[in-house]
Amino acid sequence: MAVEWSGLTPEIMLRLDRAAAGTLGAQLQESLRAAIRSGRLGGGERLPSSRKLAADLGVSRGLVQGTYEQLAAEGYLTATAGGTTRVAQAIRQSAPDQPPAAPKADRGIDFAPGRPDLNSFPMRDWLWACNEVARTASRVEIGYSDGAGSPRLRAVLASYAQRVRAASVDARDVVVCAGFTQGVALTLRVLAEQRTRIVAVEDPGHPEMAMQVGRAGLEVAPVPVDGHGLVVDALCRTSATAVILTPAHQTPTGVVLAPARRQELLRWAEERDGVIIEDDYDSEFRYDRQPVGALQGLAPDRVVLIGSVSKPLGPGLRLGWVLAPARLAPAIAVEKHRSDRGSPGLDQLALARLIESGRYDAHLRRMRRAYAAKRVALTEALRQHAPHLRLTGLEAGFHAVAELADGVDEAAVVAAAEQRSVRLHGMRRYRAHGGATGRAAIVFGFGDLNEHAIRAGIGAIADLLHD
Repeated sequence: MAVEWSGLTPEIMLRLDRAAAGTLGAQLQESLRAAIRSGRLGGGERLPSSRKLAADLGVSRGLVQGTYEQLAAEGYLTATAGGTTRVAQAIRQSAPDQPPAAPKADRGIDFAPGRPDLNSFPMRDWLWACNEVARTASRVEIGYSDGAGSPRLRAVLASYAQRVRAASVDARDVVVCAGFTQGVALTLRVLAEQRTRIVAVEDPGHPEMAMQVGRAGLEVAPVPVDGHGLVVDALCRTSATAVILTPAHQTPTGVVLAPARRQELLRWAEERDGVIIEDDYDSEFRYDRQPVGALQGLAPDRVVLIGSVSKPLGPGLRLGWVLAPARLAPAIAVEKHRSDRGSPGLDQLALARLIESGRYDAHLRRMRRAYAAKRVALTEALRQHAPHLRLTGLEAGFHAVAELADGVDEAAVVAAAEQRSVRLHGMRRYRAHGGATGRAAIVFGFGDLNEHAIRAGIGAIADLLHD
């Protein structure tokens, strides 16, 4: 479909060489033919008026009119009502070299973990915040800022983290980033510059963590997770001086780091002179008990807390934050500035306004209720169709884990479900070393599915889940 340029007459880049042989009219005709054949001018696309193009090229209007008439006679152009000249739709154009098109998205039911309900994005509230910012932002606020981000947003985030996550942080130690992935990448690069060589990750854990450690040029040390969270004794047996973990709702098992393990981990950090990188990815969504405070509040000089709006709002906003110890925050801010000169200023201000106004908290309350209803739909559907399965990790977030019976082939279950247009996600992809060890399990994400789809999806694969 051709792009329809509205408003001003569209511009087109054409060059005429007055020193070359041949007339300017012949050059113009051949330039337009080449642009149409190559696809640079698509079928149906509007051309500049003869008066506008003549002024741009420094030629007479009659020369342009003559060119348009010649190419219309040849079938390259058409003239429409109102004198508008367009590229003819039927021209066969040579396709430019392009990578193969990505396969179309599966329209089946996808129990993808970690995917929020994007249909519930608070568009009206976000537009209100953007309008407020556009009306009130100063010239300084919409100009270049330092790598740490908008001072206003940093102050709001520091206050919010203290109020909601029991964090201990000063606005000066907050660095705004483009989500968790960038936040952890910046932190790892700074740690590498400060002689960190080995970083521990949870096993099972999010596969992105090991990849990020590798990209920073550091060695990965997988550490097992059990029913109480990261096994700190195993961490102590490694040579790691930094660890990345999800203590409030472990990815993917859903367990919470036990109080005793928290104390052991903090002792490890003190004795090893180590750094704990805390992924606070879905702490806002709790159902059965009070929220668990952030580790950062217990040891702000040892813990880097990284959060984002990817789960509460949507990953497309690309906004997150790093709450870092005072000794690391300036270096992380410098690294952020080197990477991209800072996150979008107006979006930062809009997020600050959204949180300040209370609309962010109201949205989270709505989403807790919505996710709680989906959680009930999942548990009831599995209770009805596969009552022998034990479902864990449901205290928070929007995914749960179902362990399969002994001897069940996890990969075969996933493949068979795919044939029924139901996409499942096995535990194997979260395990280190290709998932060769550990009990087979399915990680059921329910955030971006409605209750009907959850029930229908479980019903469609019920027989696959039986022992």
